[in-house]
Amino acid sequence: MTTSVVSRNWIGYIAEASMSNGAMPSWEAAEYFTNNLFGESPNPRLHEAKAPYEAIYQFLHRVYSPLVEAATRSVEMPASSMIHVFTDISLIGNSAVLIVYFPGNNQPHHLLLLDAVKAWDLIFPDAAGFNEWAEERYRWVVDALKAAILRSSTEAVDTDLSLPANAHL
Repeated sequence: MTTSVVSRNWIGYIAEASMSNGAMPSWEAAEYFTNNLFGESPNPRLHEAKAPYEAIYQFLHRVYSPLVEAATRSVEMPASSMIHVFTDISLIGNSAVLIVYFPGNNQPHHLLLLDAVKAWDLIFPDAAGFNEWAEERYRWVVDALKAAILRSSTEAVDTDLSLPANAHL
């Protein structure tokens, strides 16, 4: 039996996400991702912007948030839970992208992904290279999310069982 890995057209997916959330029109999304994901490294556009910190922040969120959104569509999450993408931007070194799962109900949060990336070096030779990179991160988030949900549900059951017999709720 052979298994095949199904990979999305992640460029199309992130462009569509940017259009559907109102961040940019279709022609602008296509141009934005083409200019910022393909070409020679380093990508000078992010540092030559009037506000490079904001340009890098937006770029990283526009690339990572759709991957996280796709992961949440692949894994059934409890209604009380949520995921958030945090960034710690560096103009000279690695920026950090943290994807955190909040299970809700005062349970501890879980780090799903910590990705260190130099935004200006996040350049790919072609669409296949980007799709491979994006698919890998998507899979990491899906796998970590499944484990975090299982761990949170187990912790919730353990907490419920640890109440004293005379406790009143």
